[in-house]
Amino acid sequence: MRPGESADPPPRKFRNLLILLPLVAFLALAGLFYVRLGAGDASRLPSPLIGKVVPKAALPALEGQPLPGFSDADLRQGKVTLVNIFASWCVPCRDEHPVLMKLARDRDLVAQGVRLVGLNYKDEAPNALKFLAEDGTPYAMIGVDKTGRASIDWGVYGVPETFVVRGDGTIAYKFIGPLSEKTMNETLLPEIRKAMK
Repeated sequence: MRPGESADPPPRKFRNLLILLPLVAFLALAGLFYVRLGAGDASRLPSPLIGKVVPKAALPALEGQPLPGFSDADLRQGKVTLVNIFASWCVPCRDEHPVLMKLARDRDLVAQGVRLVGLNYKDEAPNALKFLAEDGTPYAMIGVDKTGRASIDWGVYGVPETFVVRGDGTIAYKFIGPLSEKTMNETLLPEIRKAMK
């Protein structure tokens, strides 16, 4: 080749392959993540805390709300407790809230001492109060986790999440994501009944 002449361009087929290669690599990685995360079902993510005692914490009450905060000792009172991590800024939390209200009014669960406790995650008190005033308060206690430290100790991936805690303070089950009528009936209620045994 003489100076000033350009090399022959690569064949068209080769150029097309080079263009598609990043897309193929991205799709392969996305598929791998999808499969590894339980085919898109975030509630199937494993929790290293299952079977372990709840983390030590003393969470203050939500300011302006008459309900008390709670500590790890409150979760070892001999009855099953559901710990629901929520925030007013969380859209899925608002979606699941009617299900929590229904759960809190379930006569069978209430008669057996099952209670619902809220952990307010990285929220502003006025916003949380407004959220609960508008949609109702299903919780027996609400602890505030302003910094997110307690939620990290609980192994929270994001909000909302709901934990089933046995009467001895052992975490029996973790549900990730918003509860629906279907998941409450098909998944959460059977886990609550198992934790009662």
